Amino acid sequence: MDKKVLIVDDEKNIVDIIAFNLKKEGYQVLTAADGEEGVKKTFEENPDLILLDIMMPKMDGYEACRKIREKKHTPIIMLTARAEEVDKVLGLEMGADDYVTKPFGVRELMARVKANLRKVAALQEAGGTDNHVSKVGGLTLNADRYEVKKGDKVLDLTLREFELLKFLIQQKGQIFSREVLLEKVWGYEYFGDVRTVDVTIRRLREKIEDDPGKPVYILTKRGVGYYFDC
Repeated sequence: MDKKVLIVDDEKNIVDIIAFNLKKEGYQVLTAADGEEGVKKTFEENPDLILLDIMMPKMDGYEACRKIREKKHTPIIMLTARAEEVDKVLGLEMGADDYVTKPFGVRELMARVKANLRKVAALQEAGGTDNHVSKVGGLTLNADRYEVKKGDKVLDLTLREFELLKFLIQQKGQIFSREVLLEKVWGYEYFGDVRTVDVTIRRLREKIEDDPGKPVYILTKRGVGYYFDC
């Protein structure tokens, strides 16, 4: 395995535990002790996945995530000691793909790392198929370039937002519960917070809908789930 994981955290004992288990699974490991160093190493080393703590010196995880997202679609899993919902949601709104709350189980973290890398690999492989461009309702999705256009305007989507939109378009009209979307899009069969799906749907609507409050692309079937209809 040649996948490279960057751990950005100022707590050395946590970094050591995560690094040990990642190496045991065959991953290459990079580390950074603060947000500034994490951003720098992201651009210099091009990791395949980033584990990003929130509370750090020099630059916190939110700001580091925002700066990384200006140039990179690398999967980001936030590591947070904060249990409050607003803190988790803020990380997702900055562009993170998911979060894990400290203290976390190593098994859970490894499962999420594997799931994120597996989904990225599947997305890259699918990009080479004949169905790499989809056009529906004024949206054009290009799987080769991980790009979505609304008319002539390129939309700034994270990798997870892109993958969620692609999945819903491919299954147009079919309703999916949040639990199923976690499994199919995030790759989590057991671990994962369904709130992650709600936040990602909301962010996606803000980017693709003319009026996010009255969506025409991604609709909600109350008590059931979400579906694409246009």
